[in-house]
Amino acid sequence: MTTAPSETASRTEGVGPLLRAWRQRRRVSQLELALRAGSSARHISFVETGRSRPSEEMVLRLAEHLDVPMRERNALLLAAGYAPRYPETPLDDPALEVVRTGIERLIGGFEPYPALVVDAGYDVVAANRGVLALFDGIPETLLTPPLNAVRLTLHPRGLAPRIRNLREWRGHLLEQMRRNIALRRSDRLRALYDEVAAYPVPDTAGHPEEPAEPVAYFALPMVVEHRGRTLSFVSSIATFNTPMDVTVAELAVETLLPADPATAAYLQTWLD
Repeated sequence: MTTAPSETASRTEGVGPLLRAWRQRRRVSQLELALRAGSSARHISFVETGRSRPSEEMVLRLAEHLDVPMRERNALLLAAGYAPRYPETPLDDPALEVVRTGIERLIGGFEPYPALVVDAGYDVVAANRGVLALFDGIPETLLTPPLNAVRLTLHPRGLAPRIRNLREWRGHLLEQMRRNIALRRSDRLRALYDEVAAYPVPDTAGHPEEPAEPVAYFALPMVVEHRGRTLSFVSSIATFNTPMDVTVAELAVETLLPADPATAAYLQTWLD
C-alpha cells in the first residue's frame, strides 16, 4: 500500500523531501512541475535537496500544482518554517453554522434517497431519514456515535449480510480507502482500513441474482436487501469547491441514488 510520508519525517527532513514525495506520487518530473509553477527545474531540485528554502508563496504554489490536500499544505508550510495558512474549525463552531445548515438542508432535500455527510475518516457528521431507514435493524452497539459509514457498511453485523454483491462493493470501498490513504498522512484512516479489511466475508457473498428484467447499470451498484425487497443504489459523492478551512475541505456528501425504476418507486413509500 502506498502511503504518504510520516509526520515524524515532516518534522525531521524538512519541506524538500516532502515536496519530492508528493511530486513522485503524482508522477511529475521536476521540469514539468517547474513549468507549471513558473519556476526552473534547477530551483525545484535545490528545494527538494534542501539547498534552497522556498518562499511561502512557492510552497503553496507547488502544493497547488501537485494537488496536495489542504491539511498536508499546512504540514508543508510548517516543515518550511512558516505558519499554517488554513484553519481547522470544529464543525460545531458557530463560525461554521452556515455550513452545517447548508448540508442539513442539502441532504434533507435528497429524501427519500439516502444521503449523508462524512469527514476524512468516514465518520458520519449528518444523515437524512433515508439513511436511517436503510440502516434499520443494525444492532445498537454499532450505532453508538461516532458512526462510521465504512464500518457500518462492511461489519459482519452491519449492512454487509444484506449486501447481495458484497465482494464487489467491498472491493470498491477498500480501493477508495487505499486512494485516500495515499493522499493523507492519517494513522486513523490506516487503522480503520486494517480493521474493515480484516472483517470476514460470508461464503454466500457473491454476484446478485439477475432481476426479472435485466438492468443496464451505468455504475457499480450496491445491491442490498431491505425488508424483503432487493434495492439497487449507485453512489454519488460531492465536495466543497475551493474550501478555505481544513474541516470543510475534508467533508464529503454521499448520496445513494436508485439504480433502477423498482428501487426508485419503493423509496417513494418511505415518505408515507
